[in-house]
Amino acid sequence: MKNTKYVFVTGGVTSSLGKGIIAASLAKLLQVRGYSVTIQKLDPYINIDPGTLNPYEHGECYVTNDGAETDLDLGHYERFLNIPTSQANNVTTGRIYQSVIDKERRGDFLGKTVQVIPHITDEIKRRIRLLGNTGDYDIIITEIGGTVGDIESLPYIEAVRQLEWELGRENAVVIHLTLIPYLAAAGELKTKPTQHSVKMLMQSGVNPDVLVCRTEHPIGDDIKRKLALFCNVQQEDVIESIDVNTIYDVPNLMYKEGLDQVVLKKLKLETSPKPNLTEWNEFLRKHKNPKHTVEIGLVGKYVELQDAYKSISEAFIHAGSSQEINVNLHWIHSESLTVENAESKLKGLDGVLVAPGFGVRGVEGKIKAIQYIRENNIPFLGICLGMQMAVIEFARNVLGLEDANSTEMDKKTPHPVINLMEEQKNISDMGGTMRLGAWDCKLEKGTKVYEAYNTEMISERHRHRYEFNNDYLEKFTKAGMKISGINPETKLVETIELPNHPYFVGVQYHPEYKSTVLNPHPLFVAFVKACLETK
Repeated sequence: MKNTKYVFVTGGVTSSLGKGIIAASLAKLLQVRGYSVTIQKLDPYINIDPGTLNPYEHGECYVTNDGAETDLDLGHYERFLNIPTSQANNVTTGRIYQSVIDKERRGDFLGKTVQVIPHITDEIKRRIRLLGNTGDYDIIITEIGGTVGDIESLPYIEAVRQLEWELGRENAVVIHLTLIPYLAAAGELKTKPTQHSVKMLMQSGVNPDVLVCRTEHPIGDDIKRKLALFCNVQQEDVIESIDVNTIYDVPNLMYKEGLDQVVLKKLKLETSPKPNLTEWNEFLRKHKNPKHTVEIGLVGKYVELQDAYKSISEAFIHAGSSQEINVNLHWIHSESLTVENAESKLKGLDGVLVAPGFGVRGVEGKIKAIQYIRENNIPFLGICLGMQMAVIEFARNVLGLEDANSTEMDKKTPHPVINLMEEQKNISDMGGTMRLGAWDCKLEKGTKVYEAYNTEMISERHRHRYEFNNDYLEKFTKAGMKISGINPETKLVETIELPNHPYFVGVQYHPEYKSTVLNPHPLFVAFVKACLETK
């Protein structure tokens, strides 16, 4: 069995410094050196998972093959490493406490007083080691959410302190990501926030082995020497992470700074051969030197926070780069769309994606947009709720079912073309009615979706409650809508398309979750290609 090594990534000074991108970039460098690596995220909030969080609060909810609703950083991990994650890759405080309380109720602690130390920290350590105990990985990178000094993060930092002792210094490394702000009035970079952040980490008993410094300006050797002196690290262990144009530049930046070499030396692992980033850099070359540009509208209800659609925007980067096409996204709020302004907002676009979502807000705007798209032969891709809105629009304006709707939006609609399955109707828990994770879909040959995948059986990730109502199946097919993909077991509709339209495809699942740098999703590739061809 492999002697798994552990790397812990903490953050200081401020949130949103990019711990997930640093963790993913380091993992990529280690992976292309030949090590088997995975990354997990420990989130300090008390929600069991982000599934019930408003996207404005936490960005998108990312779904894994095994149906786990997880933090959006897992999307970065998959996109960089090109390997799937699972429930074990995302742990929340809510899940930790739920597990410990369940054990207490069962009497597992034999009447002892249940406390943060050792019971909560023991559960955190158990979760951290789960992936390592599989024997599948040489290195586990664990990103700890939040900022050092937050009350919520303290049990995680304590668990790291204990693990460092238990694992031994050659088996664990702590990377602390921090900020070096530039004060324009003084005209200089300031190290004091980093010093205080490291001091706070050390007060918890954890000494950082490596400092990664986010900065807008090069920090230079003088600042590196100063940080090394005040923060108890070697100068070579102070890594500059300067702002870049794209997150996909960060692996090269970290390689140039020697982050992977520093970590491997501390873990007493081989630093040769050099990382082979040929494929990665070919992707970057195409991304930065496009031969064409397409203008694509993204219609959604959370467009003010673009992290709410992070996987979709990244999937467009992957798909566009594969064909040397720059995808220029236009973010359109579905609530702002009306019958009167749909043309002015959508005219001139080469294609439109109608995004997923939940709830009634903004859906009429999506329906109006789809009507304009369908009637004006603009390439269309509808994802999840976007597909459902396409079904409702077709029912109202082609089938003549005036009040057609989803029972999610209107429980009393006379034409519930989108509805809950019978077995879901009596479940009250919000998570209980969801179809989550990977489900099979059988595609019909000769359809646009089949041409994209070039295979009959596919597996895609889902996150929704409401389904196409098969009671209306015959009416839709007679009127010209093609049901191009169904689940072979449940017979639920998975994909729809309009054969007499240049490109009109709706899918019940979330293709964006499976798009990676080295494997752009075929549906996004096909859609971007269609946008260019009909331009």
